[in-house]
Amino acid sequence: MAIVGSGFSGLGAAVRLDEAGHRDFVVLERGNDVGGTWRDNTYPGAACDVPSHLYSYSFALNPNWTRSFSTQPEIEEYICGVAGRAGVLDRHVFGCEVTRAAWQEEHHCWALSTTRGTMTADVLIGAFGALAEPSLPAIPGIDDFDGELFHSAQWNHDANLAGKRVAVIGTGASAIQIVPAIADTVAHIDVYQRTAPWLLPRFDRPFTRAERWAFRNIPGVLRLARAGIYAAREVQVVGLAKNPRLMKLFELLSRAKIRAEIRDPQLRRKVTPNFRIGCKRMLIANDWYPALDRDDVDLVTDGIREVNGHSIITEDGTAREVDAIVVATGFHVTDSPMFDTICGSDGRSLSQTFADKGMRAYKGTTIAGYPNMFVLIGPNTGLGHTSMVYMIESQLNYVVDAVTTMTRRGLSRLDVRQEALDAYNEELQHKLTGSVWMTGGCASWYLDAHGNNTTLWPDFTFRFRAQTKRFDVDAYETTASRNNQAGAVDEL
Repeated sequence: MAIVGSGFSGLGAAVRLDEAGHRDFVVLERGNDVGGTWRDNTYPGAACDVPSHLYSYSFALNPNWTRSFSTQPEIEEYICGVAGRAGVLDRHVFGCEVTRAAWQEEHHCWALSTTRGTMTADVLIGAFGALAEPSLPAIPGIDDFDGELFHSAQWNHDANLAGKRVAVIGTGASAIQIVPAIADTVAHIDVYQRTAPWLLPRFDRPFTRAERWAFRNIPGVLRLARAGIYAAREVQVVGLAKNPRLMKLFELLSRAKIRAEIRDPQLRRKVTPNFRIGCKRMLIANDWYPALDRDDVDLVTDGIREVNGHSIITEDGTAREVDAIVVATGFHVTDSPMFDTICGSDGRSLSQTFADKGMRAYKGTTIAGYPNMFVLIGPNTGLGHTSMVYMIESQLNYVVDAVTTMTRRGLSRLDVRQEALDAYNEELQHKLTGSVWMTGGCASWYLDAHGNNTTLWPDFTFRFRAQTKRFDVDAYETTASRNNQAGAVDEL
């Protein structure tokens, strides 16, 4: 088996497969260590917006979290610790980027080209993640900018921003952490906003010494804390997907936050969204509005026309001179570049397959025409309210059971039936119809070019866990092994 990527999903796959006795795998990671998103996103203020005890593996609970919401360094340390203790690093190849993966029908295997050589594998597990490929804005002249220019996910720590005029493009999850973190250091910040986000309070605090002692020494306390957080978060699904009118309570809370934290009436109007709360990702912060209310921070809502020399010029003709530009415009989610590199049984790439009807998969994991391939954090497994690690572990249950089924039944090929995939996605889109993501009046990255929500799971996450508890082989076309004709994994 070849696992592509070693973030939460790829590392989780390695650990779970190893525990189940399926030890003939290699993890291909283009970075220099495990961690994925939490290895790469090292910008100032980087932290998680899911409580620490829920944003971790259920099989590797961490009693040593220092805060209720963990920072990037602490999460990266946790992931590295899990990898070391699980004993799977010996099957990792770092600095290895997969440039092509093509299904070989004759041998029932995947042929992979990488920057470290070629190989074949019976099973391909795509764990390349949804937040892995930075999305850069197509602004005329930005490539010729004379000052420092970098994406939030590729932070240049050699750049000295002290005393500089800085432009931050975007007001999403990364930007609301970056701006407050650098505001005291830089001379001035221009924040360029296309759409104002809804903000809720961030109930973050350090854990007390007594709490951390209890997490380490009293059996069940850690799991009880995790279960309580999970239940509290899961309740939000009722408002998001089932009865959007209930989200009005969150909207009132957010509006009260704006009134309390911003003095300027004009700025209040700028930061007040024009769509229903929950339609786009809800953000949590206690220092975003106070940062925008500073005299040395300007919120610019006019669109950017071009970058010229050291200046950003907006549609109204105003030129604002800056020394550095931080691009915080998110990631390629529904159009990942990895989709161009994976080719199925008919020779078409995932990008070409998804171009027809959008990004679709069966149980977010398998795609018709791509045999023996499992995608983690695939279509419609995303969440707007709770921990993605829960969804990843649900998929891992399914994948490990699929590999066990292949081994036990002597199968060399399995491919989800098109009719099963179609029926599954019809039901998904039906459930999404009345959700706030479809009726809230916003244009979000949750939606693809067809207007379908191919990103989010529209129900309680425990229902997804139930769906993926066992591998349902009857939904697949299967082929028995042909005397081990499939190629063995070659050494890189």
